[in-house]
Amino acid sequence: MSHAPARPPISATVITYNEADRIDDCLASLAFCDEILVVDSGSTDDTRARAEAAGARVLVRPFDGFRSQKQFAVEQASHDWILSLDADERVSPELRASIESMRAGGFDGHAGYRCARLSQYFGRFLRHGNAYPDRKLRLFDRRRGGWRGEREIHESASVDGAVATLDGDLLHLPFRSFEHQLAKGRQYSQMMAEHAHARGKRATLGKLVLAPAWRFWRGYLLRGGFRDGWPGLIYAYVTAYTARQKTIRLWLLQQQARQDADHRE
Repeated sequence: MSHAPARPPISATVITYNEADRIDDCLASLAFCDEILVVDSGSTDDTRARAEAAGARVLVRPFDGFRSQKQFAVEQASHDWILSLDADERVSPELRASIESMRAGGFDGHAGYRCARLSQYFGRFLRHGNAYPDRKLRLFDRRRGGWRGEREIHESASVDGAVATLDGDLLHLPFRSFEHQLAKGRQYSQMMAEHAHARGKRATLGKLVLAPAWRFWRGYLLRGGFRDGWPGLIYAYVTAYTARQKTIRLWLLQQQARQDADHRE
């Protein structure tokens, strides 16, 4: 007599900082999970209270990097299967159905699952260019992987074993406003420059001039970003500008290092 595979429990993990305006929708989309764990970085709004009201278990931990914060959440979860989201993400109904289907089959020998991420930008979901499908590995067995490596910005999860792709999109609402996007770009370009500098990478004229231009034309023309109208044009231009900021900030770090070395001599 055959038996149906066990239905593995899932812990959903979310890291937060001042996300009171977005946390409710995020957690509501995770209601099918067996546990929701929120790791907060010391919010000064009512993020934690809203998360607790939604039934989440909330822990507070000083922020020391996106990867480290997410891996801490993985380690504190009650179950081995982890669904990791950011507060500006939501599980779409189609993605939820796909996850439920895979779970009903006991996850069928896979170590992790990736899904496409669909980003909203100025009221429109970007379905072309560099923005989509933007596949992310977000559902995984922590016994075979997690948020590994040294990169704290643009971090990614990885697993040892087979990875499958889920149907449906992970909805992403990354920016509250244009000013919010610019502020995030400044923060991320600085963190990326510091990471590159620590790894011995150097800014070059080619990277300053060619890399941002290639990023723009690859996304806007070759990958069809123009099909997303004005939002697609603005997205391609601003993300290319962020890439240029990274190179400039890396060059500034190099200059500071040279000055410090001269002073020590």
